[in-house]
Amino acid sequence: MSLSISQPDWAPTQDTPAIMLANLNHLGLIEVTGEQGRSFIHGQVTTDITSLTADQWRWGAHCDAKGKMLASFRAFALQDSLFMLMPTSALAIDLPQLKKYSVFSKAELVDASANWQLIGIAGSDANTFVKQHFAEVSPETASEVTVVDGGLLLKDGQRFIAMLSPEKAQTLYANQTLYSAAAWQALEIKAGYPNIPGVHANQYVPQMCNVQSINGISFTKGCYMGQETIARMKYRGGNKRALYILSGTSSQTLTEETALEIALEGGYRRGGAIIEFVQQGDQVLLTAVLANDTEADATLRIAGDEESALTIMPLPYSLEN
Repeated sequence: MSLSISQPDWAPTQDTPAIMLANLNHLGLIEVTGEQGRSFIHGQVTTDITSLTADQWRWGAHCDAKGKMLASFRAFALQDSLFMLMPTSALAIDLPQLKKYSVFSKAELVDASANWQLIGIAGSDANTFVKQHFAEVSPETASEVTVVDGGLLLKDGQRFIAMLSPEKAQTLYANQTLYSAAAWQALEIKAGYPNIPGVHANQYVPQMCNVQSINGISFTKGCYMGQETIARMKYRGGNKRALYILSGTSSQTLTEETALEIALEGGYRRGGAIIEFVQQGDQVLLTAVLANDTEADATLRIAGDEESALTIMPLPYSLEN
């Protein structure tokens, strides 16, 4: 089916439309099944999987033995399957690593991205839209996860992620303009979420990307891959980085490998790395890992673009180690 994509998808002066449906084709799904599926994942990731109920979703991270993230994800369940929702570039790296160890458990892990369509629902009329299209949901009292005809809904504040069968998805966006992923990514960036792309795998301990601030790390769940480093960073300190939200201008076309520079006495030096970004013309909005003592009024720019300028925006949560 041909989808109508609205342009522009994001602009700094443009508010989210009253109802915005976005095609989340930049995200993928790992499906975990089997008698020991959940216990296996529980022993691999930072979040508490065994206590996850059917009406909950949680942020989490999967790390290497040194505590560096391979991927960050949203975890939730549908019937007997556990799902991990993450950027497709991260999934391509993370799934083979998980499968390497799953052979020792009664667990099956597959890339289930092609089986579902992911649609983001946002805007001031999002609750009304959901109520009209999903009889099972009362948005005012909706759980974080609600099973609906053809899939489920994840509720994230006033936004929703619909994981639906292709047939159900077509009925949802019939007669609706479907925005591209960039419109949704702008909302994720403004939420300060750590959607780690594959290019940054094995680079950051979860606290360097604020995973602890969005309840993505359990410090009481027991052993998991990289736990020693993550626990030491909490209880002994030593973390010197954090995820920031930046907005500004640049004539350079950004990528996830574009570097940032910060002004210090005597000039500029490398100041951080981009995690997620959206760009329209010379307007940019992004999350980036910077030194966690970076001042709110710091002067930042895109490396290689001397005319660029970036401003730090407030995070919607407090930073805690």
